Amino acid sequence: MEFRLLGAVSVATGVGVLPLGPAKRRSLLAALLLRPNHPVPVEQLTAALWDQEPPARARGVIQGHVSRLRVLLARAEAEMFGVELVTQGSAYVLRMPECLLDAHRFEELVTLARDQRAPADAVAMYQEALSLWQGPALTGAYPSQPLQAAAQALEELRLASVESLAGAYTSLGEHARAAAVLRAEASVHPLRESLSAALMRALQRAGRRTEALDWFHRTRRVLADELGVDPGRELADAYALALRGAGEEAGDGAFAGGLASGASSRGAPGGSAPAVSASASTAWASGASASAASASRAAAPAASVPAAPVARAASASAAAPVPSPAAGAAPPPVTVDLLPRMPRGFHGRAGELTALSRAAAGEAPVCLVTGPAGVGKTALVTHWAHRHREQFPGGLLYADLRGFSETGEPTLLEVLREFLLALGVAPRRIPESLGAASALFRSLSADRQLLVVLDNARASEQVRELLPGGARCVTVVTSRYRLRGLIASDAARPVPVDVLEPADSTALLAAVLGTERVFAEEVAARRLAELCGGLPLALRVAAARLADQPESSLSAMCDELSDESRRLGLLDVEDTGVRAALRLTVRRLPTDAARQFAQLGRHPGMYVDRYTAAALADTDPATADAALDKLAAAHLVMRAGPDRWTMHDLVRLYARGLRSGTDALLRVLDLTVATALGAADAAEPGDESCFTLPADFQQPRATREFADREQAMAWYAAERDDLTLAATAADTAGLHGRTWRIILGMWPQIVWRVRDGWTPLLRTALEATRADGDARAESRVLALLGWVLTEEGRVDEALGHLEAAPLLAARAGDTRGEATALINLSLAQAALGSPDEAAEGCALAAELAHSVGDRHTERLALCHLARHRLDAREWQAAHETALAALDLDGSSEASVPARVLLLTAVGEALLGMGDETEGVRRLENAALEAESCGFDDGAVKALGALLRVSADAGLQARYDTAMVRLMART
Repeated sequence: MEFRLLGAVSVATGVGVLPLGPAKRRSLLAALLLRPNHPVPVEQLTAALWDQEPPARARGVIQGHVSRLRVLLARAEAEMFGVELVTQGSAYVLRMPECLLDAHRFEELVTLARDQRAPADAVAMYQEALSLWQGPALTGAYPSQPLQAAAQALEELRLASVESLAGAYTSLGEHARAAAVLRAEASVHPLRESLSAALMRALQRAGRRTEALDWFHRTRRVLADELGVDPGRELADAYALALRGAGEEAGDGAFAGGLASGASSRGAPGGSAPAVSASASTAWASGASASAASASRAAAPAASVPAAPVARAASASAAAPVPSPAAGAAPPPVTVDLLPRMPRGFHGRAGELTALSRAAAGEAPVCLVTGPAGVGKTALVTHWAHRHREQFPGGLLYADLRGFSETGEPTLLEVLREFLLALGVAPRRIPESLGAASALFRSLSADRQLLVVLDNARASEQVRELLPGGARCVTVVTSRYRLRGLIASDAARPVPVDVLEPADSTALLAAVLGTERVFAEEVAARRLAELCGGLPLALRVAAARLADQPESSLSAMCDELSDESRRLGLLDVEDTGVRAALRLTVRRLPTDAARQFAQLGRHPGMYVDRYTAAALADTDPATADAALDKLAAAHLVMRAGPDRWTMHDLVRLYARGLRSGTDALLRVLDLTVATALGAADAAEPGDESCFTLPADFQQPRATREFADREQAMAWYAAERDDLTLAATAADTAGLHGRTWRIILGMWPQIVWRVRDGWTPLLRTALEATRADGDARAESRVLALLGWVLTEEGRVDEALGHLEAAPLLAARAGDTRGEATALINLSLAQAALGSPDEAAEGCALAAELAHSVGDRHTERLALCHLARHRLDAREWQAAHETALAALDLDGSSEASVPARVLLLTAVGEALLGMGDETEGVRRLENAALEAESCGFDDGAVKALGALLRVSADAGLQARYDTAMVRLMART
């Protein structure tokens, strides 16, 4: 388990990242992680979650988020790692080993690196520390003033560590590497004078005096333009050193001194880096502003330009990163410029722009910008290229490779011809062969500082002949495919582009429609962004429709887009739109992947695995897995975990509109029925199958297998929403036999999580059994529905179902079902004050189960009979009944709930008989077993019985914990 602050606020577990939910909950977790093992008062949490006046119910909102975090941590078995979120007075404490927090490990590694005598060892430790950063600190948290101050403090420490890493490289005499590391950061933080000064010294030591002088002039201009000030003393000293042209000796300054000088300057932490946890915690807890957390004006840009991981920069090649212009007061004019115009309405993407700048930092890098159709890859790259045009005095080349166009792709020779003409080659001197033209292009670019943008590439082979030959050239490729071949052959550096965050989505709408119109309907704007799935193309099309209809409201557009049958049509205008972009992507797919994609549109759920995909396409799991991998490479599906895939909402709607036959739905429903049956058998081994397969059942080629109860219950938890969607789809299609079987197949989860809102789903199952004319199934659903209603406290409503269930089962010849129905009926009778009648029903149920050899149901009947006798204070009879039930082989894992309840009944009976010592021992055993397997209901019952004879504080704490977890599921 790992808690992360250095990037997106998240919790990583062995099975994936916990779904933390909204930004407020992430902010709450971040606030607690910034002060682990310390009480954080509610007042500080309120300040972290709301910038302005908090709502009147702020404390309740915080309590709700705390409860949800506790549930998430409990499901991740966080207690096994020593993690616990507890209440302490009016504060909350996240107790945890601090080694589980990435910021703490970062601090430790930096401290170890600073204490190293050997520079090589320090380099390795600094690189490992910096590799922990996955993006700007506290990403995803609400940008309140305290949390922004904490993020700023963490960013300051990261930058200080980068400077120290460069100092370690300097001590090794690897000045080019030091320059590469510093240049990547100085490009992103142009106002941080300590970085620029260190970079100038590194360039000077590396024999690149001209570049050092040029960097000074660039920084001086930026300082004057942005802040209206002259360079500080450290930057001026570095400039004087470069002017003298006297390189410092490679070993100039001891290793420790080199690190200290790299980490101390105007606007950077002086001396050794302060502790991560202390500085960040102080910054957010005190509510200090970002500027106050900085040492001076030079640190301010770190808050406005998001940080990104530095691992790649730290290990970059020794050659210069993004090339700079020649020496002089101003760069020479760019004479070659084939870039498209600067995109209008571009907004956000700070993280992606930073990642692109870092990917471009190195020797002749190839940057691979990938993402789904319509996500804005071309706009991102064009915007970045225009912002960095001065860094490429040799020229700016651009070619649209039209890999996903209806007009066809240009030949590579045509692209090279355009490049060569732009570089001044006479038409008659351009070679006729592709190989010769490519060689000439590489030769002409060898001494230039070129930017080459290759847009909309379909395959790696489209790109390779177009790569320039210069060590100071940068190539940026965009593609809807991942182009793994280009990564393997040319070390292309991926820069993935995803959909926009909600805030950036609404900002994009405001850029087109105007801020007044968008902010006048702020809620509708957020809903519109959600319906467009954060896809820039969809947002622009929706905004274009609204701009053309000034009298129309955003709410009206949301109402129209809410109709899934019309949504894609509304997101097309003229020759542009989501549907057109997806059609071109799908057209380029291999045949097997295209067929798999079309069949995915028949899936009623949100997620697929290899078995589901195989059933949809009527193939085997291995073939389906290969097809899913191809679809992922084209950004048409996304990984959501091991063997788990999902689709963007608009992509799913497009797939559902494709013609693919009607058999796929029936195949996937039958797979769902078979898998649910297998899960129920694994969750309750030895019990009778809850139903037989329908007569027209289509046996899947392969189904998921479950090794034990734990695997089965994990599958139920992960697939609950999709199982509900499958049952709904079956019901809509009139496949009533599949509908009730899917729902009834979920019974182990219903029993385990009874207070979890199952009533509507069970009513659907009941209607389906009646439509299907299956009396046996109807009686079983009635019994289950009645039991759930009883547990929900709706006993009068439950009684009608429960009284009908045993009679219906008897007429259907279902003796086991009749026994189960009688047991459930007894619970309602007891709740209504008829314990004798309830006991008679349980006794009859035990006899019926015994007559057909159903030990599981017999034990369950005796368990409830013992409870009814306890309620009647018949201690001896209850004791004997519970012991008889325990003798009926309850040792399997699936029998844990019944065994816990029986042990509890034995303990309570012993207390009633006056044997307190043995009674307490039995109840403690029941509580421990319930707690060990997460049976919260059983733990509450056992611990509640213990508390009636003991006021032990530890027992009370355990009871409260179990109750909180139980209520969290209610």
